Amino acid sequence: MNKKQYMMSFVIGILPFVAAVCCIGFGRYHITPVESLRILISPLTGQAVEEQAWSVVMKVRLPRIFLALFVGAGLSVSGASFQALFSNPLATPDTLGVAYGASFGAVLALLFTRNLVVVQLSALAMGLIALGGTCLISRLNKKNTILMIVLGGMVVSSLFQALVSLAKYVADPEEDLPAITYWLMGSMSRATYKSLAIGIPLILVGTGILLLLRWRLNILSLQEDETKALGINVRRLRTVVMVATTLATASCVSLCGQVGWIGLLIPHIARMLYGSDNRRILPASIALGAAFLVVIDTASRAATASEIPVSILTAVIGAPFFILLLCRTGGAKL
Repeated sequence: MNKKQYMMSFVIGILPFVAAVCCIGFGRYHITPVESLRILISPLTGQAVEEQAWSVVMKVRLPRIFLALFVGAGLSVSGASFQALFSNPLATPDTLGVAYGASFGAVLALLFTRNLVVVQLSALAMGLIALGGTCLISRLNKKNTILMIVLGGMVVSSLFQALVSLAKYVADPEEDLPAITYWLMGSMSRATYKSLAIGIPLILVGTGILLLLRWRLNILSLQEDETKALGINVRRLRTVVMVATTLATASCVSLCGQVGWIGLLIPHIARMLYGSDNRRILPASIALGAAFLVVIDTASRAATASEIPVSILTAVIGAPFFILLLCRTGGAKL
């Protein structure tokens, strides 16, 4: 990389930190970025800070910031990995049906309990079951091709969407249905340190595996015969990537519900900056996705008196931006 690329990578790398420090003070209780930084480092410095401001930052907003950072990073790197794995620029973390499977798991748990830990574990389990269903369908003709995997994902997604609809149909319209509907639209408002301790390690594991394999993702753009000639076990690599993206995606959905567009939009922005080299696209997607979702979540809680679901804002902002992206590139870089 030349000096300009190094500078661009540095700026992108610090974007999540800058976004977190700037956004943590926004809201109905405004705190300046300098004061926010003082509060964040007060446990280390021992400096006295206002008690109310400390409670707002450390107990309410900081868990949301952490959740937005990790979910944005997890969904973005999963989207970028799927686009490389399937050689499909429109692939998203929903491609294998994992997101819809995790959604059904959460909805099923919400019918019986409001315990967030149970909801998270149920969502994660159903996400893994969805991946298993997709893999089983893809092997029906004993070839396990990319086309069969994608078709299997479509079948599993449709099945779990129907199950979600069924669960909403039988839910109590006074108590369960509003909670289910709000959860499905995506929100960071349920973030707690306890829920983060359950979900974030799995996001880190999935993301770490994908980062370690980013060198090999470039090879998947070749024909399968050429890949095998290089000594790469395509089926094993494909399986590892799918399991890693499933861990990250299912954990993200279990923490905050469905958040659309990030896994589609952010990898394309990274690709505009770095070309088709997945060694740079994946780290850039992590940083850009984390910063983007922090800003979106801040807007969702600060724009109006009542909080706007995150998925609404990501769609409202992401769709026009994606159209602009298509107009600028003519689809050549997608």
